[in-house]
Amino acid sequence: MDNKKRTLIQAAAALLQNAHISGFFTGRIYDGSLKTVCVPGLNCYSCPGALGACPVGSLQNAVSAWKFRFPAYVLGLLLFFGAALGRVICGFLCPFGFLQDLLYRVPSPAKLRTFRGDDKLRYVKYAVLLAMVLVLPFVFRGTPFFCKYVCPSGTLSGIWLAAADSRLRGLLGWIFTWKALVLIAILTASVVICRPFCRYLCPLGAFYALFSRVSAVRLRVAGDRCVGCGQCAGVCPMAVNPVTSCNSPECIRCGKCVGSCPHGAISFTFFSKPVSVSPLAGKTNHTKNAE
Repeated sequence: MDNKKRTLIQAAAALLQNAHISGFFTGRIYDGSLKTVCVPGLNCYSCPGALGACPVGSLQNAVSAWKFRFPAYVLGLLLFFGAALGRVICGFLCPFGFLQDLLYRVPSPAKLRTFRGDDKLRYVKYAVLLAMVLVLPFVFRGTPFFCKYVCPSGTLSGIWLAAADSRLRGLLGWIFTWKALVLIAILTASVVICRPFCRYLCPLGAFYALFSRVSAVRLRVAGDRCVGCGQCAGVCPMAVNPVTSCNSPECIRCGKCVGSCPHGAISFTFFSKPVSVSPLAGKTNHTKNAE
């Protein structure tokens, strides 16, 4: 996948999900009929431009409601998105993922593809999904923990709303200050590490990762073409080796590995057969390419 084409798709997806342009100037949130529809990526309901609802926020609101009702609609949509696209949503359709990609292009003295402990930190997002999106909101009703204390997309929305409406500025308290610090940390880290929020904290990415090996859209490595050169592992922004870990839960399906393979061994497929890897592919020096 050509990087420019992917960037255009990401920009179009972000614009489509935030097409209420007047809201960015008036500070008024769109509350029309489209707001009842969940978008696939992390895009805060309170964003002045948002036309739809964030699936994480919608799921939390359903789980934390004082009168509990099984969130069939939200969960059904998430299951559909996950089964159909999986983490393609992360790579192409998520506005906050797009923002992190743009920040990673900012020049910096060092770019860390991976580091000691990186693999263990990636499990944190599953804990965030379980604890802050499901368990805590259910136990402490009326409190959407992830949205209230962590979500960087929501913080960006709050900053924009406060900038557009002076009446809101006096209402900002310590929780907003805390979330602003979290946002600053994530945005700063995004310059050095590709998608730190997606890697370590995003509950939506954790949910879609569960479908990586079974979603309709997958990657396939043709073993008869792969020569184990390691170019695909070297360009992967998530530090995944597509040859040895094809359809890894960490793969965001950005397509860089597809475009980098000189032999056309990697491709996007629908309901692909199990990967067939040649003996040469097993010799890929992933560690060297990850440095």
